[in-house]
Amino acid sequence: MKKLFNFQWLSILMLALVLVGCGTTDEEKNGETSQEQKSTEATGYKVTDDRGVEVTFDAVPKTVVSLQPSNTEILFALGVGDKIVGATDYDTYPAEAQNIERVSDSMTFNSERILALKPDVVIAYTTGQDDALKGLEDAGVKVFVIQSAASFKDVYGDIEQIATVMGVEDKGEQLNKDIRAKIANVQAKVKDVEKQKNVYLEISPKPDIYTTAAGTFQQEILNAANVSNVFADQKGWVKVSEEDVIAKNPEVILTTVNYAKDPAAEIIARNGWNTITAIQNKAVYYVDADISTRPGPRIGEAVELVAKAVYPELFQ
Repeated sequence: MKKLFNFQWLSILMLALVLVGCGTTDEEKNGETSQEQKSTEATGYKVTDDRGVEVTFDAVPKTVVSLQPSNTEILFALGVGDKIVGATDYDTYPAEAQNIERVSDSMTFNSERILALKPDVVIAYTTGQDDALKGLEDAGVKVFVIQSAASFKDVYGDIEQIATVMGVEDKGEQLNKDIRAKIANVQAKVKDVEKQKNVYLEISPKPDIYTTAAGTFQQEILNAANVSNVFADQKGWVKVSEEDVIAKNPEVILTTVNYAKDPAAEIIARNGWNTITAIQNKAVYYVDADISTRPGPRIGEAVELVAKAVYPELFQ
């Protein structure tokens, strides 16, 4: 069971740490079914979700509703994305996910529409909407709940769980191997950095400035990229003042703010920030919010984005 982690405020600020999808296996496309799937479909199986609920499946789900973008990405990465019949407004990756019917705004979901779609399973996440999820279950819909990941280990566990639900355990194992290999490749390039650069990561801009600190998913990305978070001495998602950032004097500033026209330029132009080393060197960079905030199969890319921004010379 993954450690519970409170992301409620982050959902309001960014609506980002959410949702994953489905796709089809090569065997299914060819009209074939693996021996493993045949066995599963013949005997049925049970998978325990992050509530501790043992969900019983008589057969591998053929239709899925995904209520979290990261889980939608996982489903597609597992090759079962074409089974998704309902998703959230923020399911934007891969491109095929944008064609799926929207049944949720990431904070609430349309129960009536989900019931009308008659999915074999709803892959949900812990949003505090227990009553709404119970309503789906009472109506006969199977609900499998994934706790929002707070670490890479959690992501690997999510992939294993979803792969088991979808009857593609072998693909889940391979996906996790590929992700670990991607991260290892990046770490091999930054391992010889003699002195880590000090980095400030902004996830919400003025007037309510928020950053990430110890015990968060983004902190693990920074650690894997071999950079030093100037606010690592704090814990969780931290609201900071402009004076706090100026005093920390980061060498590099990263921002995941994706709703401003040019977030890097806005930071560079802030009054009083011209004493910061990163501002003086114009070392302020936007890193893709979807990749760097979604705890899904692109975490290796997230580590690479950060490492390339901070140590570009090592990736030439």
